[in-house]
Amino acid sequence: MKVKIIGAGLAGCEAAWYLAKKGYEVELYDMKPIKRSPAHSTDNFAELVCSNSLKNDSLTNACGLLKLEMEKLGSIVMESAKLSRVEAGSCLAVDRTLFSEYITKKIKSLPNVKFISEEVKEIDPNIPTIIATGPLTSDPLCDAIKNFFGMDDFYFFDAQAPIIYADSVDYDKVYLKSRYDKGEAAYYNCPFTKEEFEIFYHELVNAEAHDFKDFEINVFEGCMPIEIMAKRGEKTLTFGPLKPVGLRKPNGESPYAVVQLRFDDASKTMFNLVGFQTHLDFPEQKRVFRLIPGLEKARFVKYGRMHKNTFINAPKILKPTYQCKDYDNIFIAGQLSGVEGYIESASSGIYAAINMDRYLQGKDPLILSRKTIMGSLSLYITDPNIKEFQPMNANFGILEDLDVAHKKVDRKELYSKRAIEAFDEEIKCL
Repeated sequence: MKVKIIGAGLAGCEAAWYLAKKGYEVELYDMKPIKRSPAHSTDNFAELVCSNSLKNDSLTNACGLLKLEMEKLGSIVMESAKLSRVEAGSCLAVDRTLFSEYITKKIKSLPNVKFISEEVKEIDPNIPTIIATGPLTSDPLCDAIKNFFGMDDFYFFDAQAPIIYADSVDYDKVYLKSRYDKGEAAYYNCPFTKEEFEIFYHELVNAEAHDFKDFEINVFEGCMPIEIMAKRGEKTLTFGPLKPVGLRKPNGESPYAVVQLRFDDASKTMFNLVGFQTHLDFPEQKRVFRLIPGLEKARFVKYGRMHKNTFINAPKILKPTYQCKDYDNIFIAGQLSGVEGYIESASSGIYAAINMDRYLQGKDPLILSRKTIMGSLSLYITDPNIKEFQPMNANFGILEDLDVAHKKVDRKELYSKRAIEAFDEEIKCL
């Protein structure tokens, strides 16, 4: 039996991997290498374009818990992430080149996966299809989706952080430390005095940005450019991405603010400026970000940039299985479906593939409960009571409330324990 998957990003690769392992003939479409989106730079599958971080790895964190759920389902993304991991403290960060190269090689090695390099411009309702084209869906396919489902424009804007060469950092000014000395120190910290921060802040909020019509009103909160965040007030930075708490300098002094640097590759030649998604002009990025202590002579591998992200109105279009309400053989997964984040996107690809398999076999769908992270995500984005839908990432706030008396300090551990037990029980049917 044949299944068509449109998009070889995280969700599409997870879906292709799962269905191919189940014995389906998979046709995996992607417009690369014939055509690339403005944010992509390689021809590999599962390319990470915004950050190399896959978020917290702890089981008392919703995203860490989601990763465990994915591993239990044989995730190719998690397999690759473990093999391409770079130091990032309690977070799972990867060498993005090794990560995508591994997934590309593994998917292409499957004999029943046929890769077709083609820009898909229409949807055929007669073919079992998983649409997983991601937030950078091409304009022709966006138009086809809007016409197919009768939707208006669907998008928000996302921003990438710049990447700098590690050998251009002044290590006499920065220091290696984890917050509160928890776990292995993996981030380099650039400490500001109050006077240094005030100069930096003034230049940041007055810097020139690219002309991007109307993007300010459509920016997703989780991807807010640093310069837009700064215009809300300097405390938005010092209580946010530049929070200095728990990051005392080696001499014991407390900095006024801190910029953190995370390795972007396994060979430790590049740093990602954590939380510094930006839409500033490239010369302005160089000028302003060199005001950060330790980065006075920073050389940029890649400047930050902003791009449009697309997503559908999931409450109107999708079932909790990622299956379209009006077309049982059409599924939409990944960030296009309305989940937000790398891991969330990948998990939806597995979930959609599971239910495509069950649909084609004539079995009842698998609908995971709100006790699990994977289930709570799909149930949230398809909740018909949501009137102004915005993308959602993994968090404990969308889980079913705990039904046992507990102390606040124990809440996350209880959520995690219950989620693991529920997930194991609910996937027994697979």
